[in-house]
Amino acid sequence: MLGFSHHRQWVYPKAIRGRFQKLHRYSGIALQALLVIAPWITIAGQPLVHVDLPGRRLTLLGGTFTAVDGFLIVLVALMAAFSLFFFTSLFGRVWCGYLCPQTVFMEEWVRPIEKLIEGDRGARMRRDKKGFSWPTTARKAVKFAAFAAMATFLGMTVISYFATPWALWTGRAGGIEYAMVAAIAGVFFWDWAWFREQTCNYICPYARFQGALTDDHSLVVTYDVEMGEPREKGKAAVKDNRCHDCGKCVVVCPQGIDIRDGYQLECINCARCVDACEDVMGKLGNETLVKYTTIADQEGQGSRWIRPRTVAYAALLLALLSGMGARLVLQEPFEVSVNRSPGTLFQMDEDGFVRNTFLLDVKNNDSVKGHTYAVRLDGLDQAQVTVVPVTLAPLEHRTVPLVIRLPADGASTTTPFKVTVFSDDGEVERNTTFKAPGRAGGEG
Repeated sequence: MLGFSHHRQWVYPKAIRGRFQKLHRYSGIALQALLVIAPWITIAGQPLVHVDLPGRRLTLLGGTFTAVDGFLIVLVALMAAFSLFFFTSLFGRVWCGYLCPQTVFMEEWVRPIEKLIEGDRGARMRRDKKGFSWPTTARKAVKFAAFAAMATFLGMTVISYFATPWALWTGRAGGIEYAMVAAIAGVFFWDWAWFREQTCNYICPYARFQGALTDDHSLVVTYDVEMGEPREKGKAAVKDNRCHDCGKCVVVCPQGIDIRDGYQLECINCARCVDACEDVMGKLGNETLVKYTTIADQEGQGSRWIRPRTVAYAALLLALLSGMGARLVLQEPFEVSVNRSPGTLFQMDEDGFVRNTFLLDVKNNDSVKGHTYAVRLDGLDQAQVTVVPVTLAPLEHRTVPLVIRLPADGASTTTPFKVTVFSDDGEVERNTTFKAPGRAGGEG
């Protein structure tokens, strides 16, 4: 089913230290700190990041976006996608190896706790091979309890982006919020306790399409076949800088693969095998055989950063960033639309006036203060205007009728005019036309 084996082959990655694992640790700490702290940070009284699903609002970096800002949300999504494409074309699966939540949580939470409670690779394998015993069961119970606690904490942290953090963490949120916490915690617990590396192999789509994003000049983890093969033992291997088949690059791999078999779909470029080979070969005074490099470098062609795909991705990113910047810079203090009331262009009143009815829609973009909006017309000197002042709470929008009347004997068939909506935080202009039964050019 879904390509899964009927018999689960458990992976027992051995703990490893090295310069890339330090990089994992630093980046992991920074990402986890951002994840935990971000919901509690406020800017001008607004949360740094908050998603209000019932209200269909997104608060980000002090600004609030609603459903009418869908264009901006699309731009952000496209920028995220093309950023992934761009950096993958340059650095391979850097997302998987250093930034993906699955990798961060497994490397910084799951494996350290597993090692603390059950021991390193060898100890865990021996206990699992022996089967049931009370000491082993007790260790696993403690481990799963720790996983459950971590999963619950993470579920609370994730839902803090959708609910008020203070209310959520003090037990004052609603039942739906805590049900979502339980659901998210359950998914993480299942992943950490059983599914683990299969998440990358079977669920994540990135591994499937990343091959189309990379080329011979993309940075990947590879084994130097020309230098390392054929493998030898003892002094001959040391002398010739060949692989002496210690297997350390295999036992540290969290995906359970052998990098010496070539680049594989399951490889997440975490560089644990690089640190393992650097450790072993460094003690022998030799150069590492597993490293970050490119296929072009291995073939002696030399890597190129600037190539058609990187230029195309960079250009698309720049265009999207420019569009986003222009949209934010040109954003009006409030939004206004003036649309003719459906059903008729004009109506003749008994007193000899021509009446046009419009629908005036005003949206307050201010997420902190309410405002009152008034209307001014330019271009209709004899107009009688009927419209109520619009008072809106923060982020509220309302549609009200705008009725304009002109004497029939002085009205042209089509008269352009300007509607100006103003308040204490600025004004917005919209152009429209007044329709009457007269002849074009102002003739009655």
